[in-house]
Formats: sequence, structure tokens, C-alpha cells
Amino acid sequence: MSKKQFKAESKRLLDLMINSIYTNKEIFLREILSNASDAIDKLCYLSLTDDKVGLNRDDFRIDILVDKEARTITVRDNGIGMSLAEAESNLGVIARSGSYQFKGEMDKEQSEDLSIIGQFGVGFYSAFMVSDKVTVLTRKYGESEGAKWESSGADGYTVAPYEKESVGTDVIMHIKPDTEEEIFGSYLEKWKIKALVKKYSDYVRWPIRMDMERQERYETGEKDDEGKPKFDYRTVTENEIINSMVPIWQRGKNEVTDDDCIRWYKEKNRDRKDPCALIRVSVEGSISYKAMLFVPGEENENAFLGDNKGGVTLYSNGVMIMEKCDKLLHDYFEFVKGVVDSPDLSLNISREILQHDRQLQLIGKNLEKKIKGELEKMMKEDRPKYETFFRNFGTHLKAGCCDEYGRYKDFLRDLLIFYTSEDKQITLKEYVENMPESQKAIYYASADTLKHAISLPQCESVRSRGYELLYLTGPLDEVVLENLMEQDGKRFCNVVTDDLGFETEEEKKAAEERDIENKELLDFVKESLGGAVTAVRLSRKLAAMPCCLTTEGGITLEMERYFRRGPSEEMRKLRANRVLELNAEHRAVQALKEAFESGDKEKAANLAKILETLSEMMAGCEVEDPASFVSLVAELF
Repeated sequence: MSKKQFKAESKRLLDLMINSIYTNKEIFLREILSNASDAIDKLCYLSLTDDKVGLNRDDFRIDILVDKEARTITVRDNGIGMSLAEAESNLGVIARSGSYQFKGEMDKEQSEDLSIIGQFGVGFYSAFMVSDKVTVLTRKYGESEGAKWESSGADGYTVAPYEKESVGTDVIMHIKPDTEEEIFGSYLEKWKIKALVKKYSDYVRWPIRMDMERQERYETGEKDDEGKPKFDYRTVTENEIINSMVPIWQRGKNEVTDDDCIRWYKEKNRDRKDPCALIRVSVEGSISYKAMLFVPGEENENAFLGDNKGGVTLYSNGVMIMEKCDKLLHDYFEFVKGVVDSPDLSLNISREILQHDRQLQLIGKNLEKKIKGELEKMMKEDRPKYETFFRNFGTHLKAGCCDEYGRYKDFLRDLLIFYTSEDKQITLKEYVENMPESQKAIYYASADTLKHAISLPQCESVRSRGYELLYLTGPLDEVVLENLMEQDGKRFCNVVTDDLGFETEEEKKAAEERDIENKELLDFVKESLGGAVTAVRLSRKLAAMPCCLTTEGGITLEMERYFRRGPSEEMRKLRANRVLELNAEHRAVQALKEAFESGDKEKAANLAKILETLSEMMAGCEVEDPASFVSLVAELF
């Protein structure tokens, strides 16, 4: 039998494919099983019109046989098989797909009813990633003679007639010897084979069977000293179906309940907690797909790290294409888990990525609307549950509002909630709806904790007018509001840094005149503080407190705290421009003024330092020299 060379630059293509097209060697089994499934699909389809096939749907199967001594894995199917000419044509010309040709020979209506996975004609050759020789024994339905195709790789192949008893195809892969870099023998372990089937081919529609061993307890027939029967264990081999075949997401709601789906989710994700939302989608159209998505019940503490991240698994006709497809959902929904299965995806040659992102974008856009709708429904019908969800995953939504210069802010803004008291959270829309007519802005205060934000002295004048405040406690909260810019025409106003808009023009003018009158005192205070603040002014916001710390410029105190935890030294050095505001009506500030005007500059300077430190403490800043502060206060007694 003479050896033939692969055609059409196939030798070069085969070498390229083995070493470059596939990035993960273990997918070889997925490809061979997918081809076997396609072959059964074809014969099953023909059996609808040809009663000579002699097989019912329940008769079709795929068998995996493992021989560790011979180092072979055999995948056997009872599908349509190939003739001698087809074996040479399909296997001797790389990238020629018999499946694609079979589908193309049907009319459009027929082809839409048949799901063919392998349409590139290269998946078969992935076997050479783990095999040093591949043998194919095949016989086509309707023919008496079979064919044997054999190859050791890029050096060529042989093909010859072969007497095969039954219709179908055996693909026999001789596994390569182990090397220092790769233990190819691991693929000869049945537990490994079963794991690969579960991972990639669990939902192939035909049963995949393999002999599996288990330990069985049996009675030996002997008695122990007490006359009781003795027992021992023996290894029992049983031929088992190792794939699930019909995935749960392909079944209708009348077949599978939501509780069934939740049980599947918990088992699949090893999650003991029920998901807080389940979304089931079935779409028929230009792009058809089914999806089953879950919002977990709590955030994984390592949610942003590698395998712990959420993600949606992508399938095509029940064959896993991507374990975590990051192109389906934007990062703000990356906590969502589940599956999407579509027969209409344009897969690339390796079936590891897709050729056209447009299909994924259309699916993803629809799924994101479904997720948002489910969350809005939860917010409306079960507010405590939504607040728990937001506590777990709100950071993702906030980050999404800031991503790509606020591109997604309008899509996400209605999902955001903020505290307005220690036990109440509302949306921005609800805040605006609750505003009295006299209120012109949305007021907010930022701090490291909710209690701290509520206690900020700058909030006094807002609350005294009967207005609600939003209390921001997250590191991203201020940045989120900056990106949102406004809500229903109402601007956001930071009570610490912004003009509250309460003063009339006459009051502003009077305040400016008061600053001029006290310029000497304010300059003295600033000088006494030695650069701790960039400005000192009389406050227009304080009612009961003697002082407060505000900022000017683009960086607030909360931003400064956030930057200090940043990854770069340059970011950690960023500081807010501090402004000390004094309440001229408070007796502590009046005492400072009296000391200054009486000429006791030392006492006035000490009082200025005490007030500045008090303002730092109220703002939640760390006091750099607590001992000096205590000494200054003690001198007052």
C-alpha cells in the first residue's frame, strides 16, 4: 500500500493546525466526539425517509474505548460512515468538510432543521496534538465495503478497502509517549476522559458510553469468629452513559421548574446559597439562542480573581465553545453566571472563538436588558432583597457608570441606590420625586462610613431646611455622581465643597464684606497653620459647629483617601487642597478673635491649631501628632 501525501499544501496546514490553531490540547476529544455526533445526525436524518436504516433514535450511540497497554483511545459511532472515496476525499484534504457538504446539498428549509457542528473539516486533525498515529475504520450506510485510513501526521496517509462488519466509524488514536513537558498518558485515564466529556461534550445529543469501574461490596461466603458473614470488595465494570445529553436550559418551563434550575446552578457552581435571581430566555429569529442566567446570592470574596470571577459559558448545539465568554456581557454584569446556547454562531476554525462579534453583541444586548429588567422587578417587588443584592454587587454597577467615560451610565443609573438615613436607601429618581419645590439640587455628603457622613457639620444647613441628603460611603460614589452629572435636570451638590445655593445676592455680598473685615485674622490663622491648609475663610454653611474642613479644586477628601490606596506612588501622593472654614458666631472662634485682637498671638495661634485639628477629626482625617494636640487642649485649663 503506497503512502499518499496530503493535498493542497495540506502538510504545511496540518503542521500549522497542530501547533497553532488550537490553544488547548484537551479539546481533541471534543472535536472527535462532535464529528461522531454529526455522523449520527446525518444517518438519523436519513432514517426519517429511509426505512431501510433499521435503527430507531434510541439505537444511536457513541462509544469510547480506552486501552492503556496499547496506549489507544477509540471513539466509535454508528452514524452514516464514509466510503473509500469519501475517506480519501474528506480526510486527505484538510479543511474539506463532509458535514458542510451534506448540509449544503439540502434545500434551505431542510438544512435549518439539522444542527451540524463540524463545518470546517479540521477538527479531526486535532487528534494529532496528542496522537502519533490515527487510524480510521469506517463503512458508509448502504455500502458493503468499508475503508481504512491511517496517518502518522504530516508525512502523509494511507487509505485502503477494509472489511467492517457494521456501519459507522472508529477513530483510533495512538497516544504519544510522555515527555518532560507533557504527560500524554493522562488522557488514558478514564476519570480524565470522563472529565473532558463532562466539560466539553456533556450536552452532545447522543449517548456517549464508556466502561467504568467501581468498587462493589459482596459477601464472601465465609463466617467470622462470631459466625457473622464476611464481606469483601471487588472491582465491577459497567458500561455507563457519561454525558447528560439534553441540557436543562433546552427544556421548556413545563418540563423543568425554577427549583430544578436552581438546584442545577448550586451543583454546577458549588454554591450552597440560592441565587437571588433566575433568568430564562428562549429566542427564535435571525439569531436563535437559549439562555439560563443566575445572579448569585452573595459575592465571592475572590470574585475579581481568575477562576473565581463570574461568567457565562457559551455553547453551540450543546458543545462548549467558551467556558467564560467575556464578550457576552459587559463587566458591570460580570457577576452573572449561567449558559448561552446558540446554533447560529459563526465559529472560527478552531471553534475556540467566534468569527463575528456582531452576533455576540446582539445576544449580549438582549440579555443585558433581561438582566436589568429582572433587577428592576426585584427592586420594586422585594426591596430588602434588592438591597442585599446591591450590597453584594453594587460596586460592579458603579464601576460600569464610570467605565469608558460614562458610556453606560444612563443604562445603569436606575439600578443605583444610596443611603438617605441609617436605614433607608433610595434611587436617584425616587430622590428627585421626593424633593420639595424649593429644592434646586441633589445634596450629598461623602465619608468613610454612613454614621460619619451623617455627622458631617456641613450637612446641618441642608437638613435644617427639610431637605434629604445622599450619604456616600463607597470609594467610587463621588466619581459615579460626577459621571452621571445630573438626574432629571437636577445637579448634584457636594455639601462639603460646593455652593449650596441658599444665599441671596445680598447675603453673599454681606459675607464677602465680612471676609474683608476679618482678612487680617484669617491670614494670621493660615500662617499659624504652616501650610496645613490652602485657605481660611468664614463659613456660610455651619450652624452649631465651630469649624469644618472643606476642599477646593478637583480632589475631595474622599478621593484623597481612595488615591492613597492606589497602585502607583504617583497616585498615592495626590492630596486635596484643604480649606478651613470658621463659624464666626461660635464662641470658640470668638475666643480666637479676642486673643488675636488683644495681641496674645501665641494663644491665638494655639487656638487656630486646635480648631484646624478638630476640623480634620470631624472630616475623618488622621491626626498626624495627637500628643501635640492634647498638649494644646490641656493648656486651656
